[in-house]
Amino acid sequence: MGIDVYMHATFLLLVGFIVVATWVESHNPARTLFSVFFVLVIFGCIVLHELGHALTARRYGIRTRDIVLLPIGGVARLERMPEEPNQELLVALAGPAVNVLIALGLFAVLTAFGRIPTLRQAATISWTGGDFLPSLMAVNVWLVLFNLIPAFPMDGGRVLRALLAKRLGYTEATQSAARVGQGIALAFGFLGLFFDPFLLFIALFVWVGASGEAGMVQMRSSLGGVPVERVMLRNFRTLQPDETLAQAVEEILAGWQQDFAVVFGDHVLGILTREDLVRAIARGGTGLPVRDAMRRDFQVVDSHDMLEQAVQVLQRSGSRSLPVEHDGELVGMLTIENVGEFMMIDSAIRQAKQKLEAPKAIV
Repeated sequence: MGIDVYMHATFLLLVGFIVVATWVESHNPARTLFSVFFVLVIFGCIVLHELGHALTARRYGIRTRDIVLLPIGGVARLERMPEEPNQELLVALAGPAVNVLIALGLFAVLTAFGRIPTLRQAATISWTGGDFLPSLMAVNVWLVLFNLIPAFPMDGGRVLRALLAKRLGYTEATQSAARVGQGIALAFGFLGLFFDPFLLFIALFVWVGASGEAGMVQMRSSLGGVPVERVMLRNFRTLQPDETLAQAVEEILAGWQQDFAVVFGDHVLGILTREDLVRAIARGGTGLPVRDAMRRDFQVVDSHDMLEQAVQVLQRSGSRSLPVEHDGELVGMLTIENVGEFMMIDSAIRQAKQKLEAPKAIV
């Protein structure tokens, strides 16, 4: 379906830990192999869980970059989350729904063979042997319950945001869900100090994820409705393709600019970044022409484009700077630094407005 599935290198640490822990406990090769197989089957269920998110998001025109397996679970990296609350609610619930279906399917199989699991069996997980199917069913039940904890950015946190967004604005709902998630992360961290150190990793994941998501949504709120021409650099230098890298070095040392548009007449031929400049100098010296070091594969945005979309192009390009054109003419440069400065100033202006608009206490 065009969705790449990757295993993070640290995932092997989990497999190694399972092997060592089971061997120390049992000194039984069969049990050790069973434990590794059981963990791999669990992560197979996790992949299906993430595909539930990915394929539901696809219904709303949202692509999934990839799925990455980590020791603490899986992550489906969607290009974006839907901002319509009902759509986000369905995308968030799709993953746990897959685990519900798996658990129900296993229950049906066990029932068909006359092995109806009791409540105690459904809550018991055997890692080193015993009943495979009841244990796998129990894992899927726990995956549903764990993922629905309202700790943003877990599935339950996204469900919470979707419900809040029906009454609050999207940004305010995200901030509220992030605060709830960080509160739960603190609780996980506290419990991890006394009971299970693994909870500390979960707490860190939730805290960082909640902060990152809240910051990203705040950024999109700040950039929404702002044209590129309001933020782009108008005072910038360009380079000619036949100029030497020594001249590019002089431009960098003489000013603040780090990346340069390489132009010939009215046409932008490429981008020379600081990193490409340094690599080219190390390879062939400062006498090389700029054309030998510039990037020919680059993105361009229009000055009338919205800043939010331009920043997405900037992030995908892997560069700090983009040429800004209008009617085929180079009119500016858009840089990560300028976007950050605009957001900082915009945040200060908003805070000042909030203070002015706040009701004054009557003495």
